[in-house]
Amino acid sequence: MNEQRLEQLREKAWQEGVVPGRGVDVVGGPIPRKPGYYGQPVVKPPVWTWEVPLYFFFGGIGGMSAVIAFGALLFHHVDPSLATNVGFARAAMWMATIAGAVLSPILLIMDLGRPHLFLNMLRVFKHRSVMSMGAWILTAFGMSAVPGLIALELHAHQIFPGMPDQLLRFAAVIFIFGAAIFGTLLATYTGVLIGATAIPAWFLHRTLLPIHFGTAALGSAAAVLELLGHRIPALNFIGFYAAVVETALLIWLSIDKHGTADRAIHEHSSGWMIRIGEIFAGPLPLVLRLLGLIPLAAISFLVGSLVSRIGWIAVGKVSGSDPESVFAAERY
Repeated sequence: MNEQRLEQLREKAWQEGVVPGRGVDVVGGPIPRKPGYYGQPVVKPPVWTWEVPLYFFFGGIGGMSAVIAFGALLFHHVDPSLATNVGFARAAMWMATIAGAVLSPILLIMDLGRPHLFLNMLRVFKHRSVMSMGAWILTAFGMSAVPGLIALELHAHQIFPGMPDQLLRFAAVIFIFGAAIFGTLLATYTGVLIGATAIPAWFLHRTLLPIHFGTAALGSAAAVLELLGHRIPALNFIGFYAAVVETALLIWLSIDKHGTADRAIHEHSSGWMIRIGEIFAGPLPLVLRLLGLIPLAAISFLVGSLVSRIGWIAVGKVSGSDPESVFAAERY
């Protein structure tokens, strides 16, 4: 009877090209009935919890806030007067320090479970390990942002007038420049981190992820500053730029499909989360800024940036648990 059933399946497949049945199970055969490797996932899906997307979110805001602060000191985007420039830079550096140098290490240590695990990561410097580089980038950012903020505050309040004050201003510019360099790396290395894995949906979009994370971080930093009352043309331009790039990335993500390999982005609830986040960070704030509704645009971008980061972590869990996606990704 099994031979007759097999012939029927062959005939049906030859005629229609599709066999809706489950076929013939060979008892004791080498092919397991469950997907994967004897019921286990082919690759280990990520086990990150809620701390990691928040770390991505706040780390990006902190890093790009330092970039904005350095731009405020270096160029006269805010106002020709030095006092106004310094005041805006102070607000940006407070954001950089709180979000990047305080909250980010706390969230990362919470995810690791024990504080000494973070210190163990600093025992060696592995330039080919994205995680090792990330720990060093976060440490270097904190060592630049905190002294930069202190020097800037001392200069703003004229604690030491005369030549010491000029030295403080010079030191603030140097430290904030270092914070801007490491802040850019802090905001983008997380995209490199998840792209340099065997998770199909992450690996296939490894070029897009650093651009997306960096742009979302820049727009989020500008949005927070706008909500704090800094309504200046430079921040509005950054908001427009970030919304346009996120809109383009949403379109590209909808076009650049890889079938089964990245179906976690296109067929599951995790994919819908990414799309909702991209809509809130791309087209919606773009329209709101064109209408002059800057506070609503800033809130929309922040919500979209956070939701998209949560979505990418969810996509990694779904994609890593899907053996068919792993096998299909080997063709790319």
